[in-house]
Amino acid sequence: MIQRSEFRSYRRNDLVIESDEWTDRMYCVTGGLLRVVARGNAGNADVTTDFIRRGDIFHGPLLSEDRYQAASTLIAALPSSVYLVPVAAVRELCAKHPEMALGLVDLTLRRTGLLRRQLRRVSSLSAEALVGRVLHELTQLAPVGSGGYDKRITQAVIASYSGLSREVVNKTMRDMESRGLVRRDGEGIHVPSDFGSTDIGNLLPAENELSKEDYRQRVPPPLPDSFGSDN
Repeated sequence: MIQRSEFRSYRRNDLVIESDEWTDRMYCVTGGLLRVVARGNAGNADVTTDFIRRGDIFHGPLLSEDRYQAASTLIAALPSSVYLVPVAAVRELCAKHPEMALGLVDLTLRRTGLLRRQLRRVSSLSAEALVGRVLHELTQLAPVGSGGYDKRITQAVIASYSGLSREVVNKTMRDMESRGLVRRDGEGIHVPSDFGSTDIGNLLPAENELSKEDYRQRVPPPLPDSFGSDN
């Protein structure tokens, strides 16, 4: 597989592949972070729909053909190392080792579920709750230190992923920072671990006798741990 693959390094904001471009490769990230972008048109801003982190793969909709047309643009969100793996080689391995094909199916289903969850968040959450969840996800996608994410992830990228304007993201993050929910240092941007780890709503601990409204006022909204496992 390594002999038939091509290894490439990308700087931050480098274009990896453009939407509608034909390719015969799958993109396996071994370091850094890529973002999947739906290009805007008629003056609309680009939208980040997904992230491809270390150990994840960007591939076409089908494995039945050796070539595919990319449905989205792939851009390096951070300096990244990527193996460009021939689709034909992957198909050969899947034929010999069915568990590899099942692994690719699992990966695709997981990413589809995350995309649906993100669309649900964008349509239903307040700006602060949405930004908070995105910041928590970034601590899993681009971790630095303890509970932080790489400060090279810009507010423009956060806005692109959350469906908010950069101005709203900036205002929300400044407000969260003033309340001690966000902290910046030389390593990165940190959020507290008690942001939560669920995306099923505000789950109250059984022993807590506060009303739901009182609890919401005292505790930051819970955030998903969707990216916390490589399984």
